[in-house]
Order: sequence, then C-alpha cells, then structure tokens
Amino acid sequence: MKLNLCACILMFLLAGVLTSAAEENPRVLMTTTMGEMLIELYPDKAPVSVENFLQYVRDGFYDGVIFHRIVPDFVIQGGGFDSAGNRKETRDPIVNEAANGLKNKKYTLSYARTPEINSATSQFFINTVDNPALDHRGNTQDEFGYCVFGKVIEGRKTVDKIAKIKTGGPRGDSPTEVVVIVSASIAGDDDNQN
Repeated sequence: MKLNLCACILMFLLAGVLTSAAEENPRVLMTTTMGEMLIELYPDKAPVSVENFLQYVRDGFYDGVIFHRIVPDFVIQGGGFDSAGNRKETRDPIVNEAANGLKNKKYTLSYARTPEINSATSQFFINTVDNPALDHRGNTQDEFGYCVFGKVIEGRKTVDKIAKIKTGGPRGDSPTEVVVIVSASIAGDDDNQN
C-alpha cells in the first residue's frame, strides 16, 4: 500500500514538472558581434507577434542583419537590413497587439512600424529606458502604441554596449560601428541550430 502511494505521489510530481516545462515561454538566443542576449517571449500576451518573430528566427532571417538605428536613452533597432545596408524582403505585416497590457519598459522587445498601426514585419527595437510614450493609450493612429512581445532576460550588458555606440549619418541615428546579429536561434530547439 505504501509503495503504491509513493508511486502515485511520484507520478503526480513528475506530471507537474512536465506540465510546467511545457508551459515555459519560448526564448531566443541572439548572438551579436558585441555579445549575446537571451530574449524571453510572451505568447500569452502577444501570440501573433511572437509567432511572427519565431518564424523569422526559424527561417534564419535575422542571421547577418544589423542594428541599424541607435537613439541614446531611447532604443536600439534592428531586424531589417543586412550588413551592407540593403533592406531585406519580409513577409506581410501583422496585426498590432499593443493593447496587450505590456509596457515599453527598459530591456523589453517591441515591433517597429510605420505610422500605420498594423504595419510591423521583421524590424524590432529594444527599449534602453522606460518609454511610456510608446505604450498603447487608445485606438487612434497616434495613441495605439508599439507592441511589446518579449524581454531581454540575460545579456543586458550587450544591450547597454550597443546603446553606447556613437551615431551619425543623415538622420543622426546610424551607428558608426556595425553591429551584426550573427545568429538567432530558439533556445533549447536542437532542430533550429544554424
């Protein structure tokens, strides 16, 4: 009887461990020429945005792209141009999930877009400070905000190093040093090793 009880408890505990492991948020390991960062994604809050990002990762789209925009005390932006400065061809734009309750806090990952609300494709930015002005405040074009769908949970020093690069160019926000995303892969996904 005691053996059966112990076996039942062990099976119950094991089932709980397996369930919690299956419910973990996906993570992406991004290796850049300035270091690595581990990004946790939030599919429960931004399912379309997360799946879009993961599909670009699975396709190897981000391998070899650059951080092309750095605005001090604001954001670092990448995901759209190769190291020669050529714009990469993207999939169709996705719906903007900025009304998901997540805020543009320091080290969060959000989609870049044009003034059109539902125009995000592959470009993303990492907030280098809290940016409440980018949060969803309403449903007009000016108030809709930018969708947060992840956060850098390890490698924040890499974000800080990139954010400190000097900038220039016609708009003043082009980094003077090229920072390349060498690879992006889904952490723990052996089938996605490039």
